Amino acid sequence: MMIMITPDEIRQAAARKYHTFLRASVLGEPFFPLEIRFGKAKASADYLVLRQWVGELLARSKTERGFGYQVTLEERELRRYGRQSLPARISIETETDYLRLIGKEAEFRQWQTAVHHTLTQFPQLKGWLGQYPQRILPYLAVWADLLVVCAYFVQYPQPNLYLRELPVPVHTKFIEENLTILRYLLDELLPPATLHDNENQFERRFGLRYDEPQIRLRLLDDGLHRELGWPAADVSLTLSDCAQLVGMNGRTVLVVENKMTFLTLPPVKNGLAIWGKGFQVNVLREMRWLAGCAIWYWGDLDAQGFAILSQVRGYWPHTRSLLMDAGTLERYQEFLVTGTPTGVMEPVNLNAGETAVYRQLVAHNWRLEQERIPQVDVVEAVKLNVMRSQQTE
Repeated sequence: MMIMITPDEIRQAAARKYHTFLRASVLGEPFFPLEIRFGKAKASADYLVLRQWVGELLARSKTERGFGYQVTLEERELRRYGRQSLPARISIETETDYLRLIGKEAEFRQWQTAVHHTLTQFPQLKGWLGQYPQRILPYLAVWADLLVVCAYFVQYPQPNLYLRELPVPVHTKFIEENLTILRYLLDELLPPATLHDNENQFERRFGLRYDEPQIRLRLLDDGLHRELGWPAADVSLTLSDCAQLVGMNGRTVLVVENKMTFLTLPPVKNGLAIWGKGFQVNVLREMRWLAGCAIWYWGDLDAQGFAILSQVRGYWPHTRSLLMDAGTLERYQEFLVTGTPTGVMEPVNLNAGETAVYRQLVAHNWRLEQERIPQVDVVEAVKLNVMRSQQTE
């Protein structure tokens, strides 16, 4: 016969209900008595094994130990052994019994104190605490400080300060070390109008200053230098400054990935270049002025280059590709090298020709790096594609 349940299994089954217990504690829902389900003894059970199991179960029950689970016995008729007292119900009747059994007395008292202080200060968190009571547990030792930080943001949403500038009485790295739980709390506490809910980065989501990425731009037309009044033809700006540029409508913008390619692009009337730095092109979505520009993207001819092209086109659908066609692949086959295998899905923002080239590159794991294309051919491609399109638009 298989023993139905052991004392250790009872404790484990009870421990698995801990989060449900915490939820009930927050919401005032009934939790006790907690019944532990178990299998019944078969009529053909071995008598000695059966007696041993019942004895062990009773020896570690509340009746013997003073806390824990209770065993309710009932008389049953066994075919081979006559009437026997066997367990009919195993239950935990009180909070004290439950917490002592699973070894959570001290933790629960700390958790209870944290919940009390939280609901006293922020009663609107009751629903969140009821849904995610376990999220407090790793932070019990610092919960009071977390509430202090939350109180500051509630009073001063979008403070426009660096994290370490916030006038909050916690050590300088405290917020940085607890971003995950603070985001959960602030998402619940702050009015939607004060959240940038499409942002995942903590600082951007909650209106803080941060070390912004630097965007490097290079004017490809000497006349633009004077027209725009820039201090130099090659400049680096913070993302926020770059997003606020004026006088950009109607410009031609070339986004390239390689630094040397960026530096050696030929002159383009009314044009400028942006160094995209690979998948950092996500910053382009912040530059709303690109909506009024002709955009060209030139990346490495490989799976990753087309993925980045698709990403850029997801922000700005009118983006065109340069030197990323079948003709370029065929012309410079001698320069192909082994690429990096891609495990992502096929990019969705490619046209039919680009998709065909992408599939060919993936099938052979090829890469044609930008720098491999001779400069004279780059100049010619810019003339034939970028400059010619300017004449026809």
